[in-house]
Amino acid sequence: MESPLVLLLDEVDALVGDTLISLLRQLRAGYTKRPHAFPCSLVLCGVRDLRDYRIHSSAQQAIITGGSAFNIKAESLRLGDFSETETRALLQEHTQETGQVFTPEALQQVWTLTQGQPWLVNALAYQACFRSPAGRDRTQPIDAAMIEAAKEHLILNRVTHLDQLADKLREERVRRIIEPMLAGESLEQLPLSDIEYLTDLGLLRQRGGGGIEIANPIYREVLPRTLALVPQASLPSISPTWLDDQGQLDLESLLAAFLDFWRQHGEPLLKSAPYHEIAPHLVLMAFLHRVVNGGGSLEREYAIGAGRMDLCLRYGTVTLGIELKVWRDGRPDPLVRGLEQLDGYLAGLGLDGGWLVLFDRCSGQPPIAERTSVAEALSPEGRCIQVIRA
Repeated sequence: MESPLVLLLDEVDALVGDTLISLLRQLRAGYTKRPHAFPCSLVLCGVRDLRDYRIHSSAQQAIITGGSAFNIKAESLRLGDFSETETRALLQEHTQETGQVFTPEALQQVWTLTQGQPWLVNALAYQACFRSPAGRDRTQPIDAAMIEAAKEHLILNRVTHLDQLADKLREERVRRIIEPMLAGESLEQLPLSDIEYLTDLGLLRQRGGGGIEIANPIYREVLPRTLALVPQASLPSISPTWLDDQGQLDLESLLAAFLDFWRQHGEPLLKSAPYHEIAPHLVLMAFLHRVVNGGGSLEREYAIGAGRMDLCLRYGTVTLGIELKVWRDGRPDPLVRGLEQLDGYLAGLGLDGGWLVLFDRCSGQPPIAERTSVAEALSPEGRCIQVIRA
């Protein structure tokens, strides 16, 4: 007696052009021969839904959209993320096999950073437990610091999954959504298919109460870091004049160094940024990455509709809160709103001062070297703010 055959084709969307067209047409042609001369069922596995395939046919010299052209799909299934309970259960399997425990803080950190994204959960745990010298000692508990170090390793080394994620940023339909999200702008008049595509990729998720957000903190870190790579690589040699004799960060010297850098190099570096609308953000982040390189960290926060990006620079005992806003044609000066918003951000960091950076992108402006300036201002809550107009 014949048994039904189920065929799974993994990474099918790695095929391109006429090769993929040929495969899909063979599947459609063989459908009527089931189950005796053709698989009873087929599963096409990939990172995109079949509806999102846009295939260039060399033979027909045209773009063919897979879903409508071949009509072979019965159902689309997306493998979801782990729940918090499932994430903890997976990590506990390691403990059961090796006796090495995860501290409660480490378990929470894995969930917080990944939000259950399966590849990230496994990659973090593998790096912490098998690649880290301390983690390979099974008598040593895996703590939150080791998970944080594993996260930094994955990001800095652009491991395969994150490198593929970065590659998606070059797609226009991805840029249309990610660019305004990073700038904190509202998403307006975007095709629903674009949002569905980014959700299928796992870049976005629906947040509680409606709306969308970047799927997890690691992705939120990877996206701007990746986009800042080209400006960062284009940076000139910069002497670390922002460090004092003891190697501590001096904020006055840092401000002077940034103003000098921006006046000299801002104009050409803006052209190197891959996302034009947030080019100033990316160039500033590239500069700050040079500042914290090897001795600190740079954290980012952004929210749809807030019209801002917040940065937190930590170096030794020094913490600096920075808010970035853009002034565009037809909008009022963002100073007042920026001071109000920065108050809330600094309150959360426990700081009594910070930077408000206003990028003037209105038309008809003089060169950057002429319009860049700094002045002190008091926020509504009485904090001393350095207002940088660039």
